[in-house]
Amino acid sequence: MFGNLNGWHLLILLAVILLLFGAAKLPALAKSVGQSARVFRGEMKAMKEEDEKSSPTDGTTTSTAAETSAPASATSTPADTPESKQ
Repeated sequence: MFGNLNGWHLLILLAVILLLFGAAKLPALAKSVGQSARVFRGEMKAMKEEDEKSSPTDGTTTSTAAETSAPASATSTPADTPESKQ
């Protein structure tokens, strides 16, 4: 996608960004992008650590709540049927 950009293209792109945001706002923009990237990396690291802690180390799988819970009965009780209320 950006493989065809040469020096002049990047210079023009930088000039357009400078015109859009202004020279005073560029340092703040760069700082906020850096902070966002730092937070994102931290969250990704935390998710990986959480996954490593929750994964079993002995090779067994953990059962989910759907597998361990008893299935609900599909039949209704006689008190719930409209015929019994007559």
